[in-house]
Amino acid sequence: MRIKVKPFAMARSIVGQSELEIDLPEGATVKDAFDLISARFPKLSQIKSMQFSVNLEYSNPAATLHDGDELALIPPVSGG
Repeated sequence: MRIKVKPFAMARSIVGQSELEIDLPEGATVKDAFDLISARFPKLSQIKSMQFSVNLEYSNPAATLHDGDELALIPPVSGG
């Protein structure tokens, strides 16, 4: 299956693009997708408290993904 990945903020800086597509086996989870992306961009795994959204709804790492899903990588936001 193929999903779209949209990294935001610091994650976008690490990935270097606003969107990418990845192929995963059927039954893959959000964590599986993040592990695959982190293997390609190791600095992503250094971001603490990464949040995930699947199809515009917050999701947990154990959630199962489906073909055509959109996974957003949302690092913590700071500033003031």
